[in-house]
Amino acid sequence: MTQLTVAQTLHPAGTWTGDAAICALSYEDRFFRRRKLTVEAGWSLIADFEQTVSLDDGDALETSEGQLVRIVAAPEALLVVTGPDLARRPRHLGNRHTPCQVEADRLLIRDDPVIAHMLAHLGAKTTPITEPFRPEGGAYGHGRTHSHEHGASAHAH
Repeated sequence: MTQLTVAQTLHPAGTWTGDAAICALSYEDRFFRRRKLTVEAGWSLIADFEQTVSLDDGDALETSEGQLVRIVAAPEALLVVTGPDLARRPRHLGNRHTPCQVEADRLLIRDDPVIAHMLAHLGAKTTPITEPFRPEGGAYGHGRTHSHEHGASAHAH
């Protein structure tokens, strides 16, 4: 049995340099505490963190041997949202806790027929597309959480 290398160090995008193996992950797969990952070169590692992490496109994991693994947002099924009053759409999506990639002339969301129907009812146009998904981090900064509260909380954001 081959022993897998372990990564427990995360370097945010823009804070690391050098050569790195590539590991493409979907939006959902970039959110975990412990997971086996396979890089494009074919070898695998265990990413094992104390707490759940939300990896962004361009982040790097460092293995116990010092090897860097660059995380890349994998192409996935999305909807392009366009149309009048585009600047108002993120509010509707946020109210439904829908991850959203905001761009100058379009929004990208995961392919969801219920959300697409809601947006059509509001006058937006949705078009299926497959490309990497890099949604905004949210009102409280980088990343996402499994769950959260809308009222008073014992922890600070």
